[in-house]
Amino acid sequence: LEEERVVLTGDTLFAGSIGRTDLPGGDLEQLRSSILDKLLKLPDDYVIYPGHGPSSTIGVERRLNPFVRSFMDSRKVL
Repeated sequence: LEEERVVLTGDTLFAGSIGRTDLPGGDLEQLRSSILDKLLKLPDDYVIYPGHGPSSTIGVERRLNPFVRSFMDSRKVL
């Protein structure tokens, strides 16, 4: 929904959290890649609508989501 600056994140990215990878089929590296290489490439003003829970924006999650920040920090080290 590019013209509306909205992204449906399903169970990948939540307000203040990320999807679980401890369930069958869960893959931490795939989740990390989806967040870093796809979602965080979007502008900060894009609104995220997760599969459940409150909406947020890419910018808020980039700045305040501890899991996203950890992924970003680990990418800097590599």
